[in-house]
Amino acid sequence: MESSGDNARLGFGKMGYGCNHYRRRCKIRAPCCNEIFPCRLCHNESTAVAQVCSNCGVNMGQYFCGVCKFYDDDIEKRQYHCNECGICRIGGKENFFHCQKCGSCYSIDLRDKHVCVENSMRHNCSICYEYLFDSLKVTTVLKCGHTMHSQCFHEMLKHDKYSCPICSKTVADMSRAWRKLDEETEATVMPENYRFKKVWILCNDCNDTTEVFFHVIGQKCSHCDSYNTRVVAPPVLPR
Repeated sequence: MESSGDNARLGFGKMGYGCNHYRRRCKIRAPCCNEIFPCRLCHNESTAVAQVCSNCGVNMGQYFCGVCKFYDDDIEKRQYHCNECGICRIGGKENFFHCQKCGSCYSIDLRDKHVCVENSMRHNCSICYEYLFDSLKVTTVLKCGHTMHSQCFHEMLKHDKYSCPICSKTVADMSRAWRKLDEETEATVMPENYRFKKVWILCNDCNDTTEVFFHVIGQKCSHCDSYNTRVVAPPVLPR
């Protein structure tokens, strides 16, 4: 049975020791310098990080980032640090720019040539669900502004999926496909009881809502000629 003295020792100094990072009644000895610190973070803050070791003079990496504390000898990756992203990236700083609204670095070819979606890179790929912002895989910016891995994008096209998984807008040039659907629609005569049936549709590409003749092949948007549409309930008119 524990005595009151044992309980007092167990609680001795509680919340009275430690550092700004941890409140605890012990310290650690760092194996690299054999010095004693309240915690590993205190050790890191008190140690100067440099490209060349101050003790032995060894260059620990041809590329060095003092912000990320990152070293790499393979400079063919053309690493650079983006202050806005807060991380190191590869590919050469001259080939990229940071889009403030999208919240990430994009190829210089996309400057003023892409649709901005706020923090579009700070979410998971809509195909494989890997986080895009710090992914090492090449990323594609779709026409709608949403993003996914380039490999996932090409796999999606191979499976005849031509719309964005997030907003359903068309992601490729579908003009040839739309012309083919025009021909099929014209060649396919609807039964008598469906020939003059009308439905309301929402176009996923231009967001226009129109009333069109129903057809089993598909409903064509009368505003932008896209077949990327869906049947919706008729609009409610004000009384």
